[in-house]
Parts: sequence; C-alpha cells; structure tokens
Amino acid sequence: MQISFSNHANVSVMRLAGEVDSSNYTEVIARAQKAYDEGARNLLLDLELVSYVSSAGLMAFHTIARIYSGQTLLDANSGRPIFRAINPAKDSSAREHFKLLNPQAAVDQVLDVVGLKTFFEIFTDMEAALASFSA
Repeated sequence: MQISFSNHANVSVMRLAGEVDSSNYTEVIARAQKAYDEGARNLLLDLELVSYVSSAGLMAFHTIARIYSGQTLLDANSGRPIFRAINPAKDSSAREHFKLLNPQAAVDQVLDVVGLKTFFEIFTDMEAALASFSA
C-alpha cells in the first residue's frame, strides 16, 4: 500500500495505491488523522489505483469520514477506538468534508453492495470533486 497527499486550495487529496485490507487499514486511518491534525478539513480520497477493499478498508473509510466531520474516535474512559454503524443523521456532515474519487469497478461494486454509495459522494472527475467542497 502506498499513500501520498497533494493539496488543492482547501482540499487535501489522499491517493492510495494497492489493496486496502486488514494489513494496512490502520495506517490509512493514521495518515488521514495526521493530515486532519495538521489542519486539513476537507479530504478527497483517490481510489483510482486501489484494486481491492476489504471490510477493514471499508471501516477505514467510515472512520476517516468521522474524523473529517469532527467526531471523536476514542472512548473517553478507555482511550480505545469507538466503532459503530453509520448513522445518516449524525454522520451527514461527513459528506461535506470527505469524498471518494475514481473507485475501480471492483471497489465500486463493493461500495454499492454494502450501501456506502448512498452515503459517500463519489466522483469520477477530479475538478468536479474539488469544486464540490464548500470554500
């Protein structure tokens, strides 16, 4: 798995290459969290070079969406991550700050089967994706 970043006005583009699975999903989350901690507030996740996403990868995408909507990810008492189902009402602000770009057909199909295509905004054009973020 390779991860790179580029910045475009008020949007950070995180480009993944390879497979997103249980061997690397925590790194994907950590790198997105680091960008957020450094001031990024809008993230476009470029999946053009991702050939496979496991359930762990899908959880990483959801976790990143929660990060960029400003939600806490750690239990205040234990310091452990909080995992929960997507709540369209509570997580709706994530759509404003986290979007997907260019998923390959196999990845697009997985997103569709699990229902994430109705939750995440998905683009096939970089310029349209960047323009979709509010200034």
